[in-house]
Amino acid sequence: MTYRKPKARVQKQDELAGPASVAAPDRPLDHSSLSQNEITILAETFRLLGDPSRLRILLSCLAGPISVGDIAERLDLSLSLVSHHLRLLRGARLVKGVRQAKQIFYEIADQHVSQVLQDMATHISEDHADE
Repeated sequence: MTYRKPKARVQKQDELAGPASVAAPDRPLDHSSLSQNEITILAETFRLLGDPSRLRILLSCLAGPISVGDIAERLDLSLSLVSHHLRLLRGARLVKGVRQAKQIFYEIADQHVSQVLQDMATHISEDHADE
């Protein structure tokens, strides 16, 4: 499975049409105003996160920049598989790479991605005795 970008032009946050799409610091984003293209991108992002290996790679990047080789060793995956997953995650703007000499170190792209991962990890570890 490969990550395919939607054919429609993806707009940056500040280019989105209408003030309802951009959240002010004191109020949350109006999710009912998401365009079909934005919903498609969001669904594709969650599909990418549904692969256990990709999710483990993302979680490895939470602590800070880490090389492809270190990720592969830590997760017992091949270098080529880790590189493939990182390419997809980079395409979805979930990770970013920083080149240092001949190596690229990957880290979580921004605080939003980090917060989603941390919130979901907390959510699944909560006591669900009321169910």
